[in-house]
Amino acid sequence: MLRRTGSITPAAPLPDFGLPRLARRHVVAGRILTGLAALLVLFALLAPDDLTAFSAEALVRVPVEGLLVAAFVLVLPPRPRRVLAVAVGLVLGLLVVLKALDTGFYATLEKPFDPIYDWSFFHAGVEFLAGQIGDAAAVAVLVGAGLLAVAVVVLMVLAMLRLSRVAAGRRTGATRVLAVLGVIWIVCSVFGVEVAPGQPVAAQSAAALAYGDLRQVGADLRDQRPFGEVAAEDAFRATPGPQLLTGLRGKNVVLTFVESYGRIALDDPGFAPKIGATLDAGTAELRAAGIGARSAFLSSSTFGGGSWLAHSTVQSGMWIDNQQRYNDLLGSDRLTLGGAFQRAGWRTVWDVPAHTKDWPEGQRFYHPDGYYDAHHVGYQGPGFAYATMPDQFTLSVLQRTELAKASPQRPVMAEVDLVSSHAPWSPRPWLVDWNQVGDGSVFGPMPAAGEAPESVWKDPAKIRDAYRDATDYSLKTLISFVQHYGGDDLVLVFLGDHQPPVVTPQGAVHDVPITIVAKDPKVLDRISGWGWTDGLHPAAQAPVWKMDSFRDRFLTAFAR
Repeated sequence: MLRRTGSITPAAPLPDFGLPRLARRHVVAGRILTGLAALLVLFALLAPDDLTAFSAEALVRVPVEGLLVAAFVLVLPPRPRRVLAVAVGLVLGLLVVLKALDTGFYATLEKPFDPIYDWSFFHAGVEFLAGQIGDAAAVAVLVGAGLLAVAVVVLMVLAMLRLSRVAAGRRTGATRVLAVLGVIWIVCSVFGVEVAPGQPVAAQSAAALAYGDLRQVGADLRDQRPFGEVAAEDAFRATPGPQLLTGLRGKNVVLTFVESYGRIALDDPGFAPKIGATLDAGTAELRAAGIGARSAFLSSSTFGGGSWLAHSTVQSGMWIDNQQRYNDLLGSDRLTLGGAFQRAGWRTVWDVPAHTKDWPEGQRFYHPDGYYDAHHVGYQGPGFAYATMPDQFTLSVLQRTELAKASPQRPVMAEVDLVSSHAPWSPRPWLVDWNQVGDGSVFGPMPAAGEAPESVWKDPAKIRDAYRDATDYSLKTLISFVQHYGGDDLVLVFLGDHQPPVVTPQGAVHDVPITIVAKDPKVLDRISGWGWTDGLHPAAQAPVWKMDSFRDRFLTAFAR
């Protein structure tokens, strides 16, 4: 018989299915995720807009923006707190994308990304990329970049939501940490404490970047009206044709832009020996043929890219350093160098082999009498990476179709854009006999004999060598052209458009060489007071003019 005792016998303990271990793993994983979220947010707040200058020390600083957001998170109720976290995450994600864009622009154009004017560079960049890896691969890269940007923004939002939730769940501890960090920020700000040179502990870089971008946007918007006023202020606007360029009557004038021919080609120890020797030898050869030259430097309105900005600056005598100014210029009636020659009786020609699409807005503005792009010169040879055709073919076509047919009563003024020295600089052509150029098929085997761009661009040393050799080819082509076709009636003005991308260090000057070549000594006598160096090779101390000053100086010198 069972006796009731009023107590319940304890049941056997439940088996341990590993729940405590799983819980510990969950806690550890949560802490890791929280730490990664904190690092991601710190990176967004503290990384410089030129990420090549980023260092690990930057992450041990205290961002004032983070302190302010944390304070709001701790005092807001749940729903407003989540709204704030999402909003801040979106802003930080966009900030990271902007910093990445700035990094790319600093590396290639020596400037931060301008959210108002710099979108046009993406179109040029896509065309360049497609030329190297093909249209399909370029589209894949663009899609990948877009997905990565979206992923960055989404991850930043998730990181902020997690950090705000953790801080609210541990409000007392978070408040104490915030108070300590706030004191540290104030003390370090007062005494200027730095973790590294130029990296203060009391950081406010994100706010400074945002403020700087807003100021830039405001400056861009304010810049439009003064541009129109300056465009109308032109000393040569109403000058009659008979009074223009009297010192060049009967001369064929060829204004030639050599892509990426920057001062670094003459100053850098890796480039200068070969480029300098080519210019010095060319000076001696031309001098033996009775042809003289004078050289100096212009400070370009662009850097590493945006050739059209430099071309229009030289042509218009205005400082065209962004796309909006360029667009405004094309919509104006500003007198250009080409327009002055046309008014004075020259036949004007634009030879632009890099143009693979119609350019109606440019033709309306410059209104040349002749226009040659990639599709209207009868080229039957191969392309060379970016370059649609070799420089020698471009100049040969100009000679056959225009210069050889010109007369003293109707000379030719041509702008010619040479692109063999455009990145990626490989493969590249070599000079052939001018009588063999023909339709360009003679260049057929040359690309296969060179190194593919994707191979060259894996090695920084190869990139530098490729730039040097491509620029050397363009200069030798010009010198050979003058030797072969230069007579009393030819005046050649050749210059760089900007410093080359990638191989030019950040902080370098924007100078490009410029040279005027002529056999008739009276032409060079007109510029004897300019102080330019004798020959094709400008001396280190040669004058440096702003690029927008050249038009007026040139028109003045040859109007007397």
